[in-house]
Amino acid sequence: MSEKSLSLWKTTKYHHHLKATEEEEIARETAITITVNGDQYATIVCTPNDVYELTLGYLASEGLIRSVDQVENLSIDEAKGFAYADLSIPVSFPKRSERWIGSCCGKSREFYLKQDVNTAKTIMSQANISTKQINQLMMEFDSMAEIFNRTGGVHQAALASGDKVIGSYIDIGRHNALDKLYGYILQNRITLKNKCVLFSGRISSEVVLKVSKIGAGLLVAKSAPTDLALRLADDLQITAVGFARDSNLNVYTHENRVYGDTNQNIHFLGRR
Repeated sequence: MSEKSLSLWKTTKYHHHLKATEEEEIARETAITITVNGDQYATIVCTPNDVYELTLGYLASEGLIRSVDQVENLSIDEAKGFAYADLSIPVSFPKRSERWIGSCCGKSREFYLKQDVNTAKTIMSQANISTKQINQLMMEFDSMAEIFNRTGGVHQAALASGDKVIGSYIDIGRHNALDKLYGYILQNRITLKNKCVLFSGRISSEVVLKVSKIGAGLLVAKSAPTDLALRLADDLQITAVGFARDSNLNVYTHENRVYGDTNQNIHFLGRR
């Protein structure tokens, strides 16, 4: 993966005002154009690894497919930057600029794109996880962040059970990293029961929508959430966990899925 994900760039560096020149590893960026049944559908700017999984996950996230069984053929031409998908079903390309507001469970749910209404899922999973398990999973997650540690220029998304990380993907785009993970899940027909998604970045509304489309009830991230993300997570019944690092974490929504290892509660005063 490293060879496809990295480039070398001659860089001038200063340390305590002293100049040095060296080659630095930089995250690679390329463009992949996806064609569906012979028509160009989208061009994605991404890290050029795991393009097969990226394309598969993107098609599912867009609502064009619901399972790998609807993909008759998927081929990647890395040299030309194309992914060719032949589906067994007719495709109607949605208008990407259309804004849509729908409602669910008596609440107002706002989506940016109409196709999100058809692809976002309300999660009914009763899975739970301990704070100790989350801490151990995030430590394993961090140990897999080789490209980030070398470049600082990628996002990472992973699928985990309660005791181990099952699959992990990186990309310069946070959506692409999640789509690669989605493609991996579809390709391997992995059930989402008792699974959680681990994420390196902040919890935005778009990230929550991606996780709902994947079908996971637990989202654990290293950074902060936005308020719209939390409203969506609450509505979609996703447990959103943020600031999961150094044995600390915040549970923002559906806290019933997370439990501590003691019955003691510590009450904090003021802001963290």
